[in-house]
Amino acid sequence: MKCAQTQPAADVHDELTPDEADTPRTATFLPDSASSLVPGRPIDYQNEELFHDEWGQALDPEQVPVVESFEACTAPENRFIVQWLGDVRGLRVLDLGCGAGEAATYFALCGAKVAATDISAGMLALTARVARRYGVQVECVRQNSDRLDFPDNTFDVVYAANLLHHVHLDACLASVCRVLKPDGRFVSWDPLRHNPIINIYRRMAAAVRTEDETPLAIADLKSFRDYFQHVEHRCFWLAGLWIFMKFFLIERVDPSKERYWKKIIIDAERLEKTYKRLAAIDRFLLKWCPPLRRMCWNLTVCARTPRKPTPISGRRVDHQRNVLNVELPPWDDPSAPPERVPNLQR
Repeated sequence: MKCAQTQPAADVHDELTPDEADTPRTATFLPDSASSLVPGRPIDYQNEELFHDEWGQALDPEQVPVVESFEACTAPENRFIVQWLGDVRGLRVLDLGCGAGEAATYFALCGAKVAATDISAGMLALTARVARRYGVQVECVRQNSDRLDFPDNTFDVVYAANLLHHVHLDACLASVCRVLKPDGRFVSWDPLRHNPIINIYRRMAAAVRTEDETPLAIADLKSFRDYFQHVEHRCFWLAGLWIFMKFFLIERVDPSKERYWKKIIIDAERLEKTYKRLAAIDRFLLKWCPPLRRMCWNLTVCARTPRKPTPISGRRVDHQRNVLNVELPPWDDPSAPPERVPNLQR
């Protein structure tokens, strides 16, 4: 994928209807209550919002690793997604559950017209600052991923990183299918639940996780196939999990204070030789012993051609919303850092 950086990506409102274009960048669409309005496990979205607001406030926009999150050797999930998507210039991309804004900013750098949603106003504010630092525009809208408010057939690509284990999978996929164009594509990566060693780590890292998180199962691939005509998946990090054990056993990195899945990106350069050896072992093991895939850390899914309509338990999701306000820093904020990033590596 060749990225265009010389021009900032256009505001996502460029192709919206006049009524939509008048909607402020701070528009927020959330369900009436903090809990989900669709069948399935209960999720305390208010707790999710507060947790991520606090995390967003603690992050420095200048330290968010945008390019590294997609091009570092220790980012195999995103490198696979980028290769699968190809050139995204001019495409309308939705970063679903945008977090710190790495993906929204990266796709905008690559010439896409990007919208970012999150349940957390704090994360959206951080995303806006990160995008500004890299010299691109991202439209930030506060929405619940289970109940997106965008019009039907809006986006060419929907991207979700580490999101699906925070939401109702079927409700989210149904909502994604509705806002995707008929030939649209959905890409995601999330943790798997099967490896007992990883589950020990999760209990130790409870302070940096929310109570409602439910990692995916290999069996959840059926849901993706229910909502998309074509689905590909890859599993990553099996032998590579030695790096996480090294963090804990040798480097004494406290998993309750530092997120290992962020640290592997930040420390990618020093980890490169070790990671490449372990990745080669993973390629061999996962090719010749497929049952081991369920023991991997992450599952990446690339799907295209959404099935429409998308019923949930025999009924459609009600898309009515309350409209609230989220304070995002203005694009022309004079205090915003003016620098741009170096050229993306190709």
